[in-house]
Amino acid sequence: MSVEHSVLLPDAPLDLRFGQDELDDVRTTITTFIAEMVDAAGAEGAVLGLSGGIDSTTTAHLAVEALGAEGLHGLVMPSAVNDPDNMADAEEIAQGLGISYDVVEIEPIAEQIVGAIGEGNDDQTAHGNVYVRTRAVLNYLVANRQQRIVLGTGNRSEALVGYYTKYGDQAVDCNPIGPLYKQQVRQLAASIGVPMDLVMKTPSAGMWVGQTDEGELGMSYDTLDAILALHVDGPLSASMTAALIGVDAADVEAVDALVSASAHKRSMPPAPQL
Repeated sequence: MSVEHSVLLPDAPLDLRFGQDELDDVRTTITTFIAEMVDAAGAEGAVLGLSGGIDSTTTAHLAVEALGAEGLHGLVMPSAVNDPDNMADAEEIAQGLGISYDVVEIEPIAEQIVGAIGEGNDDQTAHGNVYVRTRAVLNYLVANRQQRIVLGTGNRSEALVGYYTKYGDQAVDCNPIGPLYKQQVRQLAASIGVPMDLVMKTPSAGMWVGQTDEGELGMSYDTLDAILALHVDGPLSASMTAALIGVDAADVEAVDALVSASAHKRSMPPAPQL
């Protein structure tokens, strides 16, 4: 079994992996897209926030393939809520790719923003979103200074259910891996040489201590991918999807609710029609 075909978890309810020819085409399409986006903007290259996770790592590899090491600048933006191992992985990725990068401690910046409003309820999500949006501000500061564009790291699974911070991790100029379900990101990552420990690492947005993506979503990414592919993107009813992949109907309904509630994140801010 090839490396890229070893990334399907044993309990995955649906195999969404590409065939080899498709995988090669996806890689070419994404690298061409990155180069074209930079060229269309008249930019000198791209900036990318590096979290040590699979999405940013995969995007970094593809960006270097598209632009060369000199075409990508990384930002590693740790705080007390981030796992130090993830931040170490982020730096190791930058060094391995041979790209320039900065390490910026964001906690003092984020906490000053939180404190500027004065006392309030201690809303964990609101607080965590400040950290995410602080990273976006720094990405654009560097991008503006260096005449670069900001690359996003969002995938299709997270986009459809709104699992990102509005004007935070999706405050970007483009999303190179945006069409891919998480399972497909893992496959692509393995195929381009991302180490398997990173490919299979537990995803976290780094919003608070102990936070994990799947813990917040209430299901594994493989289950989420299957529901999205069969029911949200596909033609199957909620009940048929639940029966086919062996989950409760309530899980499919929960994903439906997330897709509906996050529709505002996937469109321009509304304005009245005159």
